[in-house]
Amino acid sequence: MAITKNALIRYKTIDKCLQNRYRKWALKDLMQACSDALYEFEGRDINVSKRTIQLDIQLLRSDKLGYCAPIEVYDRKYYRYSDFNYTITDIPLTENDMNVLTETMNMLKQFQDFSLLQEFKGIINKLEDKIFTEKNNKPAIIHLDKNTDLKGLELLDELYQAILKKVVLKIMYQSFKAQYPSEIIFHPHLLKEFNNRWFLVGRKTESSRVLTFALDRILGVDYDFETEYIPIGFNADSYYENTIGVTVLDQQRPQEVIFKVDKKNAPYIVTKPFHTTQELVKEHPDGSITFSIEVHHNYELERLLLGFGESLEVLAPRLLRRNVKRKLEKAAGLYYKEKPLKV
Repeated sequence: MAITKNALIRYKTIDKCLQNRYRKWALKDLMQACSDALYEFEGRDINVSKRTIQLDIQLLRSDKLGYCAPIEVYDRKYYRYSDFNYTITDIPLTENDMNVLTETMNMLKQFQDFSLLQEFKGIINKLEDKIFTEKNNKPAIIHLDKNTDLKGLELLDELYQAILKKVVLKIMYQSFKAQYPSEIIFHPHLLKEFNNRWFLVGRKTESSRVLTFALDRILGVDYDFETEYIPIGFNADSYYENTIGVTVLDQQRPQEVIFKVDKKNAPYIVTKPFHTTQELVKEHPDGSITFSIEVHHNYELERLLLGFGESLEVLAPRLLRRNVKRKLEKAAGLYYKEKPLKV
């Protein structure tokens, strides 16, 4: 049920009146109180009718808005709460309310270390306390995939602040291929999440090429206040438009990737497309389906396709098909010879 602002003002005014047991409240008194409140909030005269107040009382008594207010009539004229402590601002949460609040709170708590959510911490704590009291620690309905042991998460807020305040960074970074870490003067522009990992996107001072650093490979962060910050000048949505993952190949145009999926797994690809450009090319008599997507040929694309194993066949382009075939053959080679299990 949609509630207008004026209706909410009336409900709160009636509630405030009925909490005051030192005064008798007849319909005309409630009408005047609501008219005064509306004038105070809206700045114009609104004469609340007797019928409006009667309907408001009827609605407050019902469970349509969850109030179920214990409003009673005494001396055949006056209104009051039969429960001296009742107020519509302190009604108990319903089971559905608590479930929605619990899952929302859990999602917010994943990002509570971000400074932009600091002002909500008190609200989250109050909600958590309220829900705990009401629910007696009932199990969650939604389970969120979260890796709390992932390295680099503690850098999220610091990097966010550097981007927000346009501060150049000195980053100690060591890729998995590097033998030693190196210091990089870096202009941060974007934080990106993919496959439960976080990445920092930006550029070096001497190059306009966009670089992506995994947070779990950043060993240390310092500030370079002497170097002028250089804006990156791109739109993230369009930059990643034709990319699966975080590896954007600037010099390569997107390619049409065509792949065939067997009958058992095709519905998963239909309901959860690999990419926004995905199209159904052909449905085969055996139930398999051929799809196409327009994306860059990068590491993340190959990992995605390989993850479907024998249920997916890459048809084009030829280079991608050859790469996937070679890696599958190499993987199968690990099982050609039986080897004793080693712990």
